[in-house]
This record gives sequence, C-alpha cells and structure tokens, in this order.
Amino acid sequence: MSELAVPGIAYGGDYNPEQWPEEVWAEDVRLMREAGVTMVSVNIFAWALLEPREGEYDFSRLDRILALLHENGIAADLATPTAAPPAWFFRAHPDALPVDRDGRGLSYGSRQTFCPSSPAYREAALRITGELAARYADHPAVVMWHIHNEYGCHNAECYCEASAEAFRGWLREKYADDLEALNRAWGTTFWSQWYYDWDEIIPPRATGAVPNPAHQLDWRRFCSDELLSLYKAEREVLRAAAPSVPATTNFMVMYNFDALDYWRWAPELDIVSNDHYLQSTDPESEIDIALSGDLVRSLAGGRPWLLMEHSTGAVNWQPVNRAKTAGELRRNALAHVARGADGIAYFQWRAAKAGAEQWHSAMLPHAGTDSQIWRDVVQLGADLRALAEVRGSTGTAKVAIVWDWNAWWSVELPSQPSGEVRFQDLVRAWYEPLWRAGVAVDFVRPDADLSAYRVVLAPSLYLVDDEGAANLAGFAERGGTLAVGFHSGAVDENCHVRLGGYPGAFREALGVRSDELFPLLPGEPVGLSEGGTASVWSERVRLDGAEAVTSFASGPLTGVPAVTRHTHGTGTTWYVATLPAPSTLADLLDRIRTEAGVTPVRVTPEGVEAVLRRGEDADYLFLINHGDRSAEVEVPAGAADLLAGKPVEGGTVTVRAGDVVVVREPR
Repeated sequence: MSELAVPGIAYGGDYNPEQWPEEVWAEDVRLMREAGVTMVSVNIFAWALLEPREGEYDFSRLDRILALLHENGIAADLATPTAAPPAWFFRAHPDALPVDRDGRGLSYGSRQTFCPSSPAYREAALRITGELAARYADHPAVVMWHIHNEYGCHNAECYCEASAEAFRGWLREKYADDLEALNRAWGTTFWSQWYYDWDEIIPPRATGAVPNPAHQLDWRRFCSDELLSLYKAEREVLRAAAPSVPATTNFMVMYNFDALDYWRWAPELDIVSNDHYLQSTDPESEIDIALSGDLVRSLAGGRPWLLMEHSTGAVNWQPVNRAKTAGELRRNALAHVARGADGIAYFQWRAAKAGAEQWHSAMLPHAGTDSQIWRDVVQLGADLRALAEVRGSTGTAKVAIVWDWNAWWSVELPSQPSGEVRFQDLVRAWYEPLWRAGVAVDFVRPDADLSAYRVVLAPSLYLVDDEGAANLAGFAERGGTLAVGFHSGAVDENCHVRLGGYPGAFREALGVRSDELFPLLPGEPVGLSEGGTASVWSERVRLDGAEAVTSFASGPLTGVPAVTRHTHGTGTTWYVATLPAPSTLADLLDRIRTEAGVTPVRVTPEGVEAVLRRGEDADYLFLINHGDRSAEVEVPAGAADLLAGKPVEGGTVTVRAGDVVVVREPR
C-alpha cells in the first residue's frame, strides 16, 4: 500500500467548481482553509467540459482550479472523468449504450450510461485519461489519482451483444477453451442446456423460467472482472506517466451494494477508499458504519484506508432522506476514523444549486455558513487536526467473520429453499452482538491466513470451494474456534450441491449431518430448549460426534439439535442450524468467544462504543456515546484526551451523551 502525501488525517470532499461561476472559487478555498480542509477530489464529472468535441481538449479551467488549490495549500485527488461520458460520445457511438436484462436499450442523460464491454468507450476513456496523465503527472497539487467513480453503481450489468462477446471471451479463458469443461461446471445436461459452440452462450437475459444458477454466478463474476479491467487499464496509463502518484477508486461497501467482488479489486488499489451512506430506515445505522469500516480495513489488508464520500446530512436518493441529528455528523466521521480511516471526505464541498443531486447535503450547505452543518464541519476539521498522530495505527482483532461475494451472489439466486435467507442480514445479525460487546472484528476470505485469530465465524457461506472449506476446518483442527451458520458449505464453486447430507463441506469438521431442510415461513418462530426463539431456518440435524447445546422446542423438529458443539482436532467447532433471536444469539456468541479467550476492547456502559487503534508507541481508544446519558469509562494512568488536548485525571473519562472521546493510552 502507498502512503498519501497529505499530513495527518486528510479532510475534504468532492469539489465541483465547474458548477459555479469562477468568482465563487476564491470564497471556496477561503472557507476550505477555515474548515481545515487538506484535500479535495476534483474533475470527477467534468469530461464534457474537458473534451467538448472528440479529440479537442480544453484544460484551461482545470489548470486554474489546480493552481488555486495549490496556492492555498490544498491537495488534489485528481479524477479521471470517465464515469460520465459526454452526449457527443453517445451520438457518435450509440452501440456503447447499455442494454438491460429485458433487452431494453437505455439512453444517456445521467451517469454511468455506458456498456462496460464497449470498445468505443474503452478507447475514449483511455484517451482522456492519457491526456490528463500527460498534463498533470508532475503537478504539485496532485497527490492521488481518483479513477472513475463508484464503478458498477448503475451499470454493473449490460446484456448487449458486445457484452455477450466479452462474456464468451472471459469464459473461454476461465475454462481453458474447453467447452466440455464449461458444460460440466454449469451442469447443462439439466433442461437441455448443453452448448456445442461458444457462440451459443449468451448472458442470462430474461427468459421464461429460472436461469441456470452456475450460468448466473459466472455472469456476476464476469461483470465484476469486466469493470475491474477498465480500472486497471486506466491505472496503467496513469502509472506510466506518474509512477510515484498512488491511484484509487471509491468502493461502495455499504448496505445492499453487491455488484463487485472487492476481494479481487482491493489488491489493485494503491490506497483503498470507500463511500458510505446511511440508510434512513436503519434505526441503528452506527452498526452499519462499524461493519462497513471493519470490512474496508480488512480489504486494505489491515492497513488504514480513506473514506472518500459520506454525507454531512441528508442524501437525495432514498424514499425519505432524513437530516442527521445533533452530533451525528461528528460521531459518524470519527467512527470511521476509529475503524481505520486515515482520511475523511464528503460528497460534496458546496451543495449543488441544480442537477440530480441538488438536494444532497454538503459541507457548505444551501444555507451557507450560518448553519449547523457548517459549524459542525469546522469543528470536525479541528477534531481531525487533534487526531493527527492516530494516522497509520491499525486494528487489534482476534475475531474474524468470513465474507465472500460469491457466497452472497449464490445464496440469493432464485429457487433457493428460502428467499428469506439474505447474506448481508445474516452477517449483520452475527456482527451486531460483537459490536455491542466491544469485541474487535476483522473480515476474511474463506482461504485467508487465519493464524492471527482465535475465533472465526461463518454466518452465511452457502458457496465455498474445497480450498476455502479445508482452510476453515484446518483452523479449528489446529486449535481455533470455528462457528458456522446454517445453509453453509452447501454447494461448491460451481453451485453444485455437495452430496451426502448437509452442511456439505463442513459435515466432518462440525460433527453433524442433516438429511432434510425445514426453512421457516416469515413470522413463524420456533422455541429453543435453552430459552428464547429462532426464525428463518431449521433442519433435521443428526449428531455425528458433536454434542447438542440447544434443541428445537417447538415446530416440526421438536427435540432435534439446533446448536451443536464439537471437538475437532485441538480446536472447537459450532454449528448454528437456525437464526436465534438477537438476545439468544448474543448469549451464544458471548459463550463462544469467551471460551476461546476473546475479551472486549473495553467494558463500557450500554450505548458506548469502544474501538482501539494500535500505534507504534501508544494505543488510541475511541469512545463513542450513542446513548442519551453521560458515561464514565476507566482508562490507564498516563492517558491523554486528544480531542480536549489535556491529560486524563482520576483514571476515568466522561463521555457525554452523543459525544466522542479519543484517549491516547501509553503502552
């Protein structure tokens, strides 16, 4: 991972001066300095202004913008504007427009209205990227390249003929030009789908019945890889011109965005960055912030990362877009820092007066500087300056949760035993009790090195290949604690059911075998023998070496084990064959991690989130009070309150309701 050449915790947002008269720019940079802004992203959606006609360029405006920023000590994260091709491009290349699953051609008039497999788009994108690279490679303001913007946000899948041809090329490479191997992997003897010629293969377009799950899964993999190939192509152009300038693109690790396999993307980024927005319908969105931050840090290999976009207040794209409550702007931003962000940025600097995002909040809102948002933005700038020494510190987790995009895609394909099984919901259900308990968590691939952890949890791993399954089982065999959720290990990497009983790949390691699944109807709870209820799932579990911890106390499987424990090698495995109610699941996970010797970062009063970042010479304890009353938290002797800028006296700190305290703890 490269380092960002901006001191301390970077602070800023998307800056779109092209949307405003030039006389506004001087006010912008004056106010940026007042707010403590150190870096802004520029040029993200400026393609039409930079290249008004094909092959004709006008960089005069961007020259002035970059010069102004540099003169005022503000660094530039310079974007390639390739997320929004101009209208002239589509008039010249109408075949570059995307086609949806139903065969409907889409029009230009918004952003990301291109087919990722279009040769004309790739050529045009690399041409404008090359011009930018040649002109600004040595510009003193440019500290990072921002490639594209939110890949796959609107055009993750295109079903046109160019996409079909690219899909076939991807398949030929994956299956070594062996069509029979593809037929075996896809199980095409079912429903007479056998292919005799590569040209017979098409994207999984709308059809009369359920498409082949293996076909759909490979399609999702292809779509992620196709966009990744565009990112890599632009990055290589930039790297050739400016090898010392790091490149990034903004991920979207946030609720319900599953288009891209970020485990494949992350190693290609010099600095991992992410966009995160709250869901107005989530009453505890602070949990989603924490989960997202832990996942992004894990994608970055445990290294710090950048929050490239979030909002100061309301967004503009949900059915109801709520403003943030008092103190929420500050809590949200510092929660991301707590989880490893070494940069905090917003969409956007100045709230737009026109356009599709005119009702999206900004650092400088429509109301101007006489506003609560502006006062909070200035305060946050001061807070981040006070936290400069936190930069570069890392996490401390001994618990890992398995996260896999292939498992997510496959478990939510049609014709599953239950449409109520949703990957992200299950992961959050297991993550939430750990968050409440103050237990640090990393996320891992199934085939990751697990030697740093004591506990590994796999809440939802429907699809797993042999390597991943053996890695997880081996972790337990060597002394670790592995807990696996229902419907995991059921299919291999081609979506083929693992025969011999459930949970498939994990039967031996878990010491159980199920012969039939009994998913539960929505709103149909079942009782558990140790108290509490469960929902979503049940199955007929037979003990095959394991012991029953909890059994079903009602429903069609009364008396059948619901939670089991097994000694595997020198370690312990658990199987959770249902979804216990939140308090019951919390008790179970407390038992699992306590038996494994995992303790919380700090014991805190209810409602106070505790997160630890580990530096070279000190630890940094973030205490975030989401409650409505003040709380006292013990800290070691010699600690200092960084935000208050003073030593801690008496061995405790007071965290006021809705407030944040960051404590430097000597080691």
